[in-house]
Amino acid sequence: MIANWDGFMWLLLLLGPLLILQRGLHRNIQAVFLILTRRSELSLALFSLLFFPGVLIHEVSHFLVARLLGVRTGRFSLLPRAMPNGKLQLGYVETARTDILRDALIGAAPLVAGGLFVAYAGLNRLGLETVLGAMQGLRIPEVWAALRESIGHQDYWLWFYLTFTVSSTMLPSASDRRAWPSIAIVLVIVLGLALVSGAGPWMAGTLAPVFNEALRALDIVLGISVLFHLVLLPPFWILHRLLEKLTGMQVA
Repeated sequence: MIANWDGFMWLLLLLGPLLILQRGLHRNIQAVFLILTRRSELSLALFSLLFFPGVLIHEVSHFLVARLLGVRTGRFSLLPRAMPNGKLQLGYVETARTDILRDALIGAAPLVAGGLFVAYAGLNRLGLETVLGAMQGLRIPEVWAALRESIGHQDYWLWFYLTFTVSSTMLPSASDRRAWPSIAIVLVIVLGLALVSGAGPWMAGTLAPVFNEALRALDIVLGISVLFHLVLLPPFWILHRLLEKLTGMQVA
């Protein structure tokens, strides 16, 4: 029974750390740029330039899925802008409000497109399958040994950079997830009705394994993303603190 839900359990274990690591890494990168440039506009431009490949895939996937589903699109931008709530928006695509299903699919597009890229690059171009296996078994020495071995792959640093930027920008934003609660409620109702009608055993034997395999695929993507952020956060944190000491400029 547990094997049928290991994909879900790994999803819960990976998603929280990814969000924490991503916020921490982004915050430290922005701080480094701000200390080095002493100009908020220039540091913002450098930050958006660093993540441009990921932002491009994120916004283009929104646009293409919206057009594919027949949803009208408005303005499209890949330029960063500061939001009233203090957050940074790296890009956006305006889409007309539609039914919850199409809204949910448009919102999930960056995760699907970015996830496919990260899985392809991580497994086929960077050879991270061994690394992920060692991470899953918590064999830390093997993780670092496998990482050193993967550096020998062709065009390693190019694919490293692209995989990092895409994995760091593929998660749907709050506006992307606006239809997800409604979809979740509908699914819970359908699941409840199916269980009441006696379809539980059939769903457990037929649908649960398929659903679990889909989650396992997502776990691979999240695992690669966690790995990249885990590797990059410490050096940027150290650089941030070192620059603060050298310049006397404090950036929260």
